[in-house]
Amino acid sequence: MNLQHRIYLLSSLGEYILSNDPQWQNAKEQASLENGWFIPEFVDLASKNIALSFLQKDILEKWATAGQIPDTSPDAKTIGIVMAGNIPLVGFHDWLCVFIRGYKAKIKPSSKDQALIKHLLEKLAGWDEQAGNASRISDMLKGCDAYIATGSNNSSRYFDYYFAKYPNIIRRNRTSVAILTGKETNEELEKLADDVYLYFGLGCRNVTKIYVPADYDFIPLLAAFKKYQYLSDHHKYKNNYDYNLALHLLNKKYYMTNGTILLVEEESLFSPISQLNYEYYSDTDKLTEKLKNHHELQSITGKGHIPFGQSQYPAITDYADGINTLEFLNSL
Repeated sequence: MNLQHRIYLLSSLGEYILSNDPQWQNAKEQASLENGWFIPEFVDLASKNIALSFLQKDILEKWATAGQIPDTSPDAKTIGIVMAGNIPLVGFHDWLCVFIRGYKAKIKPSSKDQALIKHLLEKLAGWDEQAGNASRISDMLKGCDAYIATGSNNSSRYFDYYFAKYPNIIRRNRTSVAILTGKETNEELEKLADDVYLYFGLGCRNVTKIYVPADYDFIPLLAAFKKYQYLSDHHKYKNNYDYNLALHLLNKKYYMTNGTILLVEEESLFSPISQLNYEYYSDTDKLTEKLKNHHELQSITGKGHIPFGQSQYPAITDYADGINTLEFLNSL
């Protein structure tokens, strides 16, 4: 397959994702049944963002040109990909990088997110035999030339051990934060709610901590966050909320809540599901400098950073952990 044919197949896949094809609708339903966190709203959001931000012909051509992708790859490498399962199709971008580069992908999807990626690869194989041969699902990732693995801090230790002898990208736990000035409009606070609540806060681009000035008024924020009050009807989310609330009550920990989220003053960047940590700051420049190179941060939302409401809509050039996957593949 030459580059233009690969781009044609990818753009066709984007059209398919945006369609109402019964097979695709069934695959999305299956994904929701396999993983209780994958509610239809979030499955649709993740897949549509992939179709609109990744799988458009002009976007792919511009990306391929900037990434110096050759027309053909006669010495095609085989890349092992270990995918995470925290949000729908979270590993798709890694596969996309391998496919457009003209390499072969051997994929181990997460048990929590198999239905969508398997279906899309089967659809691609049905359109083009070569495309089908270029991407394989496998439980064992032996015999690969390089590896891209995403998981928790704990699983990354195993990845380090097994893949140390090969070129690799190994991703660990990351999260995102927001810096507030206290001058945000209600519309901006509602957009911040998207950054916090989408995918139940399970993604590395979800805001799990906010930094606020010393005299910050939390009432408008809590009111704006009621936009996602309906998530309290989701049993898994509600169970987490009740559990964390009980912990704070037992420990006599100060908290604020609007009934759907707990605001707790904590130093940690990471917060459990249904909780948003906060910390006061006095100097914006010092705070930004402190956060700029933090190894656990995926992104920062706020004035001068990613706009409110955009953290869950990455562009095709927004590489996880700031590591350019195409450059890595080109270097092999």
